[in-house]
Amino acid sequence: MPTDELVPKHAYKVSLLPSGLEFEAGAGSSLLNAALRAQIRLPSSCRNGTCRTCLCVLKSGEISYQIDWPGLTREEKAEGYLLPCVAVAASDLVIEAPDALSLK
Repeated sequence: MPTDELVPKHAYKVSLLPSGLEFEAGAGSSLLNAALRAQIRLPSSCRNGTCRTCLCVLKSGEISYQIDWPGLTREEKAEGYLLPCVAVAASDLVIEAPDALSLK
């Protein structure tokens, strides 16, 4: 029987530009981890919101963060930048992630 971790009770669709790759992200799971479960690699390093290796642009949708203040300036947040390693989907999302790669 699958665990809740593998089959989220409420999942949002995440579409990546320009690759067209898509995956589902459940509540409480970082976008980075959800992408990895779907065999999609996003650049990453620290996985705690400080190194900015995973920096992407949110084109549409709503996110929340697992930490109080991720490594983004107010201006970057206002321009739609996000850190998938500590971001959680709060709706369906479209994200510009030019370095996304399918591992399938």
